[in-house]
Formats: sequence, structure tokens, C-alpha cells
Amino acid sequence: MIPVQGYAGATVAVLGLGRSGLSAARALREGKAHAVVWDDNEAARDTAAAEGFEVRDLGKQGGFDGVASLIVSPGIPHLYPSPNKVVRAAWAAGVPVDNDISLFFRSFATSEWDNFERMPKIIAVTGSNGKSTTSALIHHILEHAQRPTQLAGNIGRGVLDIDPAIDGEVVVLELSSYQTDLARSLTPDVAVFTNLTPDHLDRHDGMGGYFAAKRRLFSEGGPDRCIIGVDEDEGLYLANQMASNAVDDRVIRVSSARKLAGEGWNVFAKKGFLSEWRKGKQIASIDLRNISGLPGSHNHQNACAAYAACRTVGLAPRVIEAAFHSFGGLPHRSQLVGEVDGVKFVNDSKATNVDSAAKALQAFTNIRWICGGLEKEGGLDALLPHVGGVTKAYVIGREAANFAMQLGDLPHEVCTDMATAVGRATADATSGDTVLLAPAAASFDQYDSFEKRGEDFIAQVAAITQA
Repeated sequence: MIPVQGYAGATVAVLGLGRSGLSAARALREGKAHAVVWDDNEAARDTAAAEGFEVRDLGKQGGFDGVASLIVSPGIPHLYPSPNKVVRAAWAAGVPVDNDISLFFRSFATSEWDNFERMPKIIAVTGSNGKSTTSALIHHILEHAQRPTQLAGNIGRGVLDIDPAIDGEVVVLELSSYQTDLARSLTPDVAVFTNLTPDHLDRHDGMGGYFAAKRRLFSEGGPDRCIIGVDEDEGLYLANQMASNAVDDRVIRVSSARKLAGEGWNVFAKKGFLSEWRKGKQIASIDLRNISGLPGSHNHQNACAAYAACRTVGLAPRVIEAAFHSFGGLPHRSQLVGEVDGVKFVNDSKATNVDSAAKALQAFTNIRWICGGLEKEGGLDALLPHVGGVTKAYVIGREAANFAMQLGDLPHEVCTDMATAVGRATADATSGDTVLLAPAAASFDQYDSFEKRGEDFIAQVAAITQA
């Protein structure tokens, strides 16, 4: 655990007692602060009380008396679509509002670092799609290179739950827009921006607010190196903002859509080959086409970003290439879960929006596509240009019929539940087909999370492949 610095003897309030909130309370206590906590869920309050924390209804009159700061869990809205009443009460009381990510950045470095030969570093990854895979891939490469490393944030452990740094360690953080938006302290050594597509727009009052939340990691954080995907205008803008001139190698531009030109530091994938160019000269090239854990152009973008991040901490291209081949991928992200009679079954339950589903569809051919769920804003129009590889769609979800109506002339079948969809897709499939779960929708109409949806898919596939 990382003891929180700067609040010894002070009272700090924590709102929300999920994984990050309870972790923050514990880390505050380790740092000699007095943590008072609140959650609307009675069971969560009882859990905290059992650990000895003072439970205080922060929304009542006097709830913030003597409180130095309010730490808000990422799932709680602090501005849009409307502020949580406790956050509003903190504003009214003049109490600073912050989050656990900020506490981590304020507390990670200690006086013990004076004795280290190599200073620990933080690589922080944000973006709309691919940030989990990119973060896990960076961590995997570092482990392969036998560099001390930990993975935390929106993936793995909570940021304050990791161990204090050791000599030369690299901590890899996946950070969502919810986490970067509120943090007062953001000071990564290396910041990575994968891409930007519409998501969480209600929470940020539109694309501008969503991009602004991501951009804070760079504009507020002042990283030594910026790795920026430039396949969207927002990435191009951000790279331009962070570079002082055309050859500023503090910025590494990344693309999976085209060859990048110029005298700066560029890493791009074209026709399945990753290339690194610097000062107008090619430094390295890696063939990504047969790396099973990184299928499709979207994963090639992740590979480019991870490659660039690892280059900034001194790893050689061939070391990174070797680690690519041993990367197994992440659960629920283009995850091969079975194969029978030449038919592959791929779980991409994490494809919860149109853009991520489109990228999954572009990674395979002869697709039996399982899709549907709780639709997000914008409908499916942006997805339809990418369904050329789909033989037939099998639609799940409580509103499966409405979802199916948006598929136009694409052959489809309304199945409603996962068992029916997997069964029908398997019955129709022939050798060379891929049964792909890429829902293009949230899971909450039928499942508690995209993980639970993916696990159901895996269970249904297992029942078929093991029969």
C-alpha cells in the first residue's frame, strides 16, 4: 500500500466505498490521516465501519465540519450530468474535491528514493479504446525484460494498493477519463494517448469535455515523454500542442492508419509491419501479422503505443519484439476462447461501443457476429460501413428487435439470449468462420458487467466445444 502523504493529523472525507474508495480510506489511515467515509449503500457503509472507519453522512448539515479534503470515487458524477449532492455540499463548504489518483501522484515518491540508482517511473495510459491492452502489454514487455514493474489503476490493482517503489521500477497505470478529470495532481513520467471516439458523453457533457478530461494528463501532468495516437484530429491537435517544434522528440506520434513522415519520432503500423522512425531514419521494423495475441489493426495501434512507451525507458526493439510473441492478450478483448471443426470463437465483450466493435469486425473475416445489448448514444450508423466481413448477425439483449432493425440489409436473427445466439451461430458456421462476440453495446440490460457477459459467452462455447 502507498501511505498518503500530506494529511497527517487531518480529517479527510471519502465518498464512495467501492474498490478505489475503500483503498483510499485505508491509505489515508496509513498516512496518519483521519478518514471519514460515506456511501449511499448501507452494506458498503457496514463494511467500512467493520474496519474501524468513522461513517458520516456528508450530505447533512455540518457534514464537512473540520474536513480538509473530499476524495471522490470515479463512478460518482462531480459535474455532469449533474453534481452529486455531497460534492455540491463540499463546494459550498469550500472543501477541495480530489480523487485517489491525485493522492497516488502526491504520495508515490518518498525520501527512500534518494538511495536509488535509477529513479522509479510512471507510465500512464489513457484514451477511448485499447488502453487496457496497451497498459497490459507495456507491463508484459517490462516483465519479459526483467524490469521491476507493477500494473494498476483502471486495470489490475487500485493505485494506492500497489507496493512502494523499488530501485528502477516502472509502474504502469491505466487511467479513465473519470480518473483524469478530477485529479489535482497528475505527474506521469510518460503519458500515452491511444485514440478518441465517442464514449461517456453524458458524464463529460459532450466530446469537448470528454477530450478535455483526457488532455489533462498531458497539459496538467507535464510528462517527460508524450506518446500520442494521431489517427484522429484530437490526437493531431494534442501532439501539436505538446511539441515545441517539428523535431521535438519528447513527443512520439503513433498511427495504425498510415505511414508517418517528418523528422520527429514516429512509430506506425502499415500492412502489418510496425516501424520506428527517428530524425528521418528507420530504426526498427517488426512483423506483427503472426502475433496471435495482437490481431487486427486496432491491436497494431496498441502495439505501436506500447512499443514507443518501452523505448522511452530504454528497452531495445528486439527485446520488445520477443515480448510481443509471448503476449496472450486480455480476457474479453479479441480473446480466442475455442476452436472446433475449423470454426474459431472469439470473445470481445469489451467492445461496448460502436468504434471498438468496428475495430473487432475489421480484424476477422467470415464472421458470425453476436451483437446487441444496452445501446449507447448515436445508434449503429457509424458501424455499418464495417460489416462487410459479417456473414450473419445474431442479436442479443432485451431490446434485440430494435437493435436488429438498425442492421439494414445485413442478414440477422433475433436471439435475445447468449445461449441461443451461440447455438444458432455455431449451427450455421462452417470451417473458416469466426463466431465473434463484439456487442457494440453496454451489458447492463442483461449482465452486471461486460466481464460477466464475456464469461457467459465462454461458458456457452465451452459447452459446445467440450460436448
